[in-house]
Amino acid sequence: MMPRRYYIKTFGCQMNERDAEIMAQSLAGDGYLAGDSLEQADLVIINTCSVRAKAEQKVMSLLGFLRKIKASRPEMRLCVAGCVAQQEGARIIERMPHVDLVIGTQHIYRIAELLEAARLGGQRTVIDLQDNYQIPRFLPQSQKCLPPPVRPFRKFVTIMQGCNNFCTYCVVPYTRGREVSRSAKDIIDEIKVLVESGVIEITLLGQNVNSYGRTNQVDTENPDYGFADLLGQVAKISGLKRLRFTTSHPKDLSEALIRCFADIPKLCPQLHLPVQAGSDRILRIMNRHYTVADYLEKVNRLRKACPAIALTTDIIVGFPGETEADFSGTMDLLDQVRFHGSFSFKYSDRPGTRACKLADKVDEMVKAERLARFQARQDALSLERNREYVGEVRAVLVEEVSSSGARGRTGTNHLVHFQETLPCRPGDLVNARIVHAGQHSLQGRLAEKEES
Repeated sequence: MMPRRYYIKTFGCQMNERDAEIMAQSLAGDGYLAGDSLEQADLVIINTCSVRAKAEQKVMSLLGFLRKIKASRPEMRLCVAGCVAQQEGARIIERMPHVDLVIGTQHIYRIAELLEAARLGGQRTVIDLQDNYQIPRFLPQSQKCLPPPVRPFRKFVTIMQGCNNFCTYCVVPYTRGREVSRSAKDIIDEIKVLVESGVIEITLLGQNVNSYGRTNQVDTENPDYGFADLLGQVAKISGLKRLRFTTSHPKDLSEALIRCFADIPKLCPQLHLPVQAGSDRILRIMNRHYTVADYLEKVNRLRKACPAIALTTDIIVGFPGETEADFSGTMDLLDQVRFHGSFSFKYSDRPGTRACKLADKVDEMVKAERLARFQARQDALSLERNREYVGEVRAVLVEEVSSSGARGRTGTNHLVHFQETLPCRPGDLVNARIVHAGQHSLQGRLAEKEES
């Protein structure tokens, strides 16, 4: 009997990337092998994202393309998972009747079981969200049938799922459910297995990692165990070289967490801290629970604790009711903080959110013009910030090595290009002297080679 092949196409954030790895491992345990293309796979899983309208549109376009393939290969199984699956449910099968299975975000650990149920009983939609959901214990396994990771030295580890904040523009509480934190022991056990297999950099993932442990007890002996405690415990794992986390909500950025950047050498001096807007009025309508002054005060405390920290952020331009004065506040905030980089987007309505019902939508041309202004200023600031590194020696985790050069990342998450062949392999840490800065990356030269 020929082995069954699967192919997973993932859209969206790091959480979705990690979910794809979990589904791949579950399928491997059920006898599937990784396939090279969706056209030839026996099972295709579309792992979806609904945070931005554009990502959702890409999913529907791909499903339309797969309709033709399945018409010629009816034995191919097609599954839709992730946030769009959670949001749309049975409507996906109504629009795309060639889809066999739709599973929500809390059911990825059951992918093999649900596929078998769909095979025996026809099309299925499994999207129920449970308020008392618990993330199953899940440990990586060494299996030859798993696809080789692109970067085996770096891994994401989910520490929590869902969100309780209900920002008015965001679908996450509706697509991933209420906030639930994983057992600290399960997280530590998973990371130990990964480090023993050669992983040296871990990124802890959650919709709001700052509130880890607040909605359910994560340590049997310490009811007050929180995110700062977890960081300290993970950092003690022998063999781990770098530790990161994402994403953080500013309102939950505690003094204990800020101190981690000063006290934990393995914690990379880099933080993504989404502010979303520079207007108190807009922040209130967004339901963000902080003011611009609150945000700036926390930035100052972070920089006092860790002067070398690189800060990035998210910005939504053209939120309903945003005036030119509101947008000017965002531009002022950008100049005050001088972010190293930002992810900026035009606001788009997401189904089921409160912002959908808000009046006074901003004209698309106005949104586009404001976004262009913001991104032009951010590009200029990114170049200025990057030039501050020229002449310095930085530790770089090598990602790729070729005959024409190499590239890797600093602890501040800056991409460094080498125009030389390095005597090392991906996953090695090398010292690089920064010789040039661009808007989005740096150029380096191997420091040991230069100084020898």
